[in-house]
Amino acid sequence: MSIESILTAVVPITVAGVVTISVGYYLIKSDIDKYFRLRFASAKKEERTQLFSLRLQAHERLIVFVERINPSNLFLRLYVPGISVKELQGLVLNEIRSEYQHNVTQQLYVSERVWNVVRKLKDDTLAMVNHGVQGLPEQATGMDLSKKVLQHMAEIADNPYDLTLDLVKKDIHQLF
Repeated sequence: MSIESILTAVVPITVAGVVTISVGYYLIKSDIDKYFRLRFASAKKEERTQLFSLRLQAHERLIVFVERINPSNLFLRLYVPGISVKELQGLVLNEIRSEYQHNVTQQLYVSERVWNVVRKLKDDTLAMVNHGVQGLPEQATGMDLSKKVLQHMAEIADNPYDLTLDLVKKDIHQLF
């Protein structure tokens, strides 16, 4: 067999194969496109669902954080009978900082406004405790610090912890 006879036999088969594949591709092209669109849409929906879950968890954790640094809860949880002012101050400040560090990544999932308010609340709580120590006598107890800070909280017209919780809740409702 010569090359010419081989080419004469192979070329029609090759052309027929290319035509068959091309026709087949055009017949199922829309199905292939639809498959990839649905797959992409499904992946996007799953990503949105996961992000929604993370955002909801972040709001929940910030609510717990605000409740835990609220002086009425904080002093109740950390107070030990006979504890000195300086010891209680140290415990409270360490607790607030630790709680904050534990929740610092939540800022990725909440609005900037909410995060700024939560951070300011933390800073104001630290300042309130430090300010409460000032003016107390050396022999003052942890109970004296608790009373002074809680009395200051009672004098505030709008409880900043309740206001922060309301803001976090409003931010959650924007997710729905």
